[in-house]
Amino acid sequence: MTVDTKLPYDKNYVSTYSTGRNEPDWMTSLRLRGFELAETLPMPKPDKTNITKWNFDTFKHHVEGAKLQSLEELPETIKVFVDVKNKNNNLVIQRDQINAYQSLSSSLQEKGVIFTDIFTALKDHADLVQRYYMQDAVSVDENRLTAIHAALMNGGVFVYVPKSVVVEEPLQAIFWQEDLEAASFNHVIVVAEENSSLTYVENYISHNTEQETVANIVTEVIAHDNASISFGAVDNFAKGTTAYINRRGVAYRDASIDWALGQMNDGNTVSENITNLIGDNSHSNAKTVTVGRGKQSQNFTAKIVHYGKQSEGYILQHGVMKDDASSIFNGIGKIEHGATKSNAEQESRVLMLDKGARGDANPILLIDEDDVTAGHAASVGRVDPVQLYYLMSRGISKQEAERLIIHGFLAPVVNEIPIASVREQLTEVIERKVY
Repeated sequence: MTVDTKLPYDKNYVSTYSTGRNEPDWMTSLRLRGFELAETLPMPKPDKTNITKWNFDTFKHHVEGAKLQSLEELPETIKVFVDVKNKNNNLVIQRDQINAYQSLSSSLQEKGVIFTDIFTALKDHADLVQRYYMQDAVSVDENRLTAIHAALMNGGVFVYVPKSVVVEEPLQAIFWQEDLEAASFNHVIVVAEENSSLTYVENYISHNTEQETVANIVTEVIAHDNASISFGAVDNFAKGTTAYINRRGVAYRDASIDWALGQMNDGNTVSENITNLIGDNSHSNAKTVTVGRGKQSQNFTAKIVHYGKQSEGYILQHGVMKDDASSIFNGIGKIEHGATKSNAEQESRVLMLDKGARGDANPILLIDEDDVTAGHAASVGRVDPVQLYYLMSRGISKQEAERLIIHGFLAPVVNEIPIASVREQLTEVIERKVY
């Protein structure tokens, strides 16, 4: 059954939006195909989460923010993510759908590294973008929301690292939803060619506690042979934003993709983090931390699919639920036939702070090969009274003891965020959401 989610925009709008930006013909065609598919494809059906009444059709699609002359113009709520004093040389700031600020070190430019907003990439590197845009990781025709994303993409970045180039300093993108009704249909592509490596971190920020809008995010991460990608993110959409987030990775021979995701949204959220280990000896370590509060409903799926021999996949999900929040945590390790000597491991743990809070941890192993190893662990519970008693017996108040336990519980993911200022801000967000 197809859920009737009416789009507030028509085919003519999609075509005009694309041609108005002088996009290549293939991009216009892809947008129109996405719009046509959206009329017939069903909505996604996340496990144990009914999204049929969630808002996916109340939003403002096109909003142009103002350019930034310097980082000093940023409000404090955004500035905390940026090392203003040392002036991060590898930074893109998207303000609503405008590329408000962009900087890339001259040394990386000379090596052929590309780090720019998606619309500039479509103009200057159209053939390269076409090679990866909704090709290997996410398909236009997966469901209604991926099709809508293809039709209405209105922002994002393109990252490309050539063969044998090692990017030492992190690349950072900040997506700032300033307009309270602005939708984010961001598309992020991160590509590391053979023998290259990079660290990329992104932040999503909005302030619409009352106004309703939508975030429909697609991220495609491609690691070619012997490449290494470290991907960090902090999602902090406000209560009024309904979020559907697809982060997908493809790792080829001897390649690795490591994820460190802080899911700090206050609105209803569906998030999929799927990595396909295509090549032999490929590797992925997927870590996610979340805090749920209020009456929000969340569904998180971390999935690693093993195709290559001797591939290694590790999933770690830690969540804290308070008030009447509810979350589903699906950890899926799938080993395909032929992926001999592979290893799939996962751990999902949920800590509930209040009586009304709900957490559901679902460890799933799908094994189609004999000569492999696999394991899983899952737990859902309250704050350990033994830990609490131990800390309080040393003169620590109950509230401070709970705080220390929670931070320790979430630390395995928080500590993996590769930019210090972002890591510190994630810690502050956790503090604010829990207390």
